[in-house]
Amino acid sequence: MNEQVFRKGFGLKDQVEQDLAQDYRSQLVERIRAQGNVLRVGDLTFRLAKEFGFCYGVERAVDYAYETRKHFPDRRIFLTTELIHNPRVNNCLREMGIGFLNGPGAQDVKLEDLEPEDVVIIAAFGTRVGEMNQLKERGCVLVDATCGSVVLVWKRVEQYARDSFTAVVHGNYKHEETRATVSRALQFPGGRYLVVWDKKEAAQVCDYIRNGGDPKAFLALFREKSSPGFDPDRDLQRVGVANQTTMLSSESLEIAQMLKETMIARYGAEQLAQHFRTFDTICSATQDRQDAIQELVKEKVDRVIVIGGFNSSNTAHLCEIASQYAPAYHIDEADCIISPQQIRHKPANQSVPVVTEGWFPAGPAVIAITAGASTPNRVIGDAIERLVRAKGYSFDQLNPA
Repeated sequence: MNEQVFRKGFGLKDQVEQDLAQDYRSQLVERIRAQGNVLRVGDLTFRLAKEFGFCYGVERAVDYAYETRKHFPDRRIFLTTELIHNPRVNNCLREMGIGFLNGPGAQDVKLEDLEPEDVVIIAAFGTRVGEMNQLKERGCVLVDATCGSVVLVWKRVEQYARDSFTAVVHGNYKHEETRATVSRALQFPGGRYLVVWDKKEAAQVCDYIRNGGDPKAFLALFREKSSPGFDPDRDLQRVGVANQTTMLSSESLEIAQMLKETMIARYGAEQLAQHFRTFDTICSATQDRQDAIQELVKEKVDRVIVIGGFNSSNTAHLCEIASQYAPAYHIDEADCIISPQQIRHKPANQSVPVVTEGWFPAGPAVIAITAGASTPNRVIGDAIERLVRAKGYSFDQLNPA
């Protein structure tokens, strides 16, 4: 087996810098930042959150993908799945001739069709242990763009499994990151996992720990969200909490507290360490963006535009936070702003985009802008420009910030 795994790029960042700037940077966004994150055009005032858009892990993954194409100009290159959850980025990679083995846009090429000279980029979410082993067995060149924050969660889950604690993961069991994370638990004989989506599901787990119940009924609720052979009577005696890194931080902390209090009630405070562990595995970039939009929307704003892929977990949670304070619209591209009368968006806590009529207020308006950690500045700038022009203004009408 000829195993080659690259985890630190190829030292070609300077050579791809111009392409990255052309595809993803925005002079308008840079100008707004230089003006204290405020832009005024006519009677519109745009206020950018202090933290938004590309995080370090996403920038690193995108850099690696571009460097990979530069380093292997004549090789077939594939991604395990979407590099990140942003349509602009993934479309750019397709245009560069990079294929997808799984997920939206997957081609006819399957993992078993890969040859040793092929190059495979591991997406920022990481990949399941089994798939990684299969790729190594194929002898492909692997470029590992897994986010460092995700790897930290894996280490925590692996430690739980070594110590025979069930990993209770707050996340979406269908999400690539969560699937990769829970696969780490199964590497060890005592490894078990359970995925909870929200506080309601966590409360069902807590109730079973406190009061017991029908194992078959429990498994009917969590069949797709638990490890093979899961036995709630056995596997909920010792639990360790972890998170998908992009979840709503406040909810993750509440779920951990719910489980902690449940274990104290069931086993006593003096036995807590034998039955419960926790570690905050929300990534700092996710937390920073959630804190920033929370701070911004507490000011007087008329509308909030949240920009990011419709399948982006961290973007969806930004919309969820913002919608508690003002009408908030999660869009994935500038063309979602159809006109001042119509907008295509994904409402908070819903999974399907809709078109809303009469979404924009008449007269002066303050618009808060934020974006998920996988959203390029260019997409943000395009959205602002589109709204400015849809209102009939030009950038010749800029007012001092």
